[in-house]
Amino acid sequence: MSTTPKKKSAFREWADALLFAVIAASLIRWLLLEPFTIPTASMEKSLLVGDFLFVSKMHYGTRIPRTILQVPLTHQKIWGTEIPSYSDAVQLPYFRLPGFTSIKRNDVVVFNYPEEHQYPTDLKTNYIKRAVAVPGDVLEIKDTQIYINGQPSENPEEMQYSYDVLTNRPLNMEFFDQFGINPDSFYPFSDNSGYLVFATASMVEKLSSSPVITSVKKRTSREGQGDVNIFPDGAYFGWNKDHFGPLEVPAKGWTISLDEDNVRKYAYTIEKYEGHENISIDGNQIYIDGQKVDTYTFKQDYYFMMGDNRHDSLDSRFWGFVPEDHVVGKAWFLWLSLEKHKNFLNKIRWNRFFKSIH
Repeated sequence: MSTTPKKKSAFREWADALLFAVIAASLIRWLLLEPFTIPTASMEKSLLVGDFLFVSKMHYGTRIPRTILQVPLTHQKIWGTEIPSYSDAVQLPYFRLPGFTSIKRNDVVVFNYPEEHQYPTDLKTNYIKRAVAVPGDVLEIKDTQIYINGQPSENPEEMQYSYDVLTNRPLNMEFFDQFGINPDSFYPFSDNSGYLVFATASMVEKLSSSPVITSVKKRTSREGQGDVNIFPDGAYFGWNKDHFGPLEVPAKGWTISLDEDNVRKYAYTIEKYEGHENISIDGNQIYIDGQKVDTYTFKQDYYFMMGDNRHDSLDSRFWGFVPEDHVVGKAWFLWLSLEKHKNFLNKIRWNRFFKSIH
């Protein structure tokens, strides 16, 4: 006696299709590619606010999820609510599948913002910056120029700085737009004598040729003028965003002596990212599991990340190294770009479609 399989209801077919789509999208997002949107101007003009890109998980090796109790296709909260989308009751150890390559100097990298200690590592906010120094590099910044191991580093073509631009009359958005300067990149002085402008060297050169511009001067901090906001202790070392270091980037297996300078440079990194459950810092001394340590060997690699918009970027100069276990993936290529200050079809930056990121 034969039986005919019972036909699925329309609702059951729809539910099965939705479940398959969610599983497939989750696997692709975890294993291969994840979409990302540029939210701030810290990478201008290399990457623009409104750029939509894909992040490759494959290049540096897919990171196995550590927070496994999570609503699929969410990050920190359930869509449109303030309800957490995860539970940190179960945390897996860090593990990464083999990748095609390691992080190379000047790669554009997406990573979890290290300072968000209230979240599990893999659910911290995603940031995007350029890896200007890799494990073992000695980084120094002299008058805005980066030096790696004593040699000037290659500068991104679209790197920006801030400039004081003095004018002989007030200017409008249309004036700056003809030089590629968007409304988020210029601010009038309170006395109306000019503008603070974030721009590339080529943009500034063209801007300087305008008869309404009377003076253009790059803003830089003075050497030796320590900034308390600079990592690891800008006031003590006399470092600021334009004069920084030398500072060696920790590499896995690197052993340091814990003298006063090294404690100031590396104690925060050891305390927050090296996985010690019982660690304390008392002045210039570090105690692990109640025992004072005089030397320390790092357990993982670290990276120094900076934005290409060098005077408008919250990066490693301010909050320190990016640990390897915080790396999400390599910024790969753009698939859409929208200009928020324009309307309708004018919003679309057609020349940026499918542009590779370097």
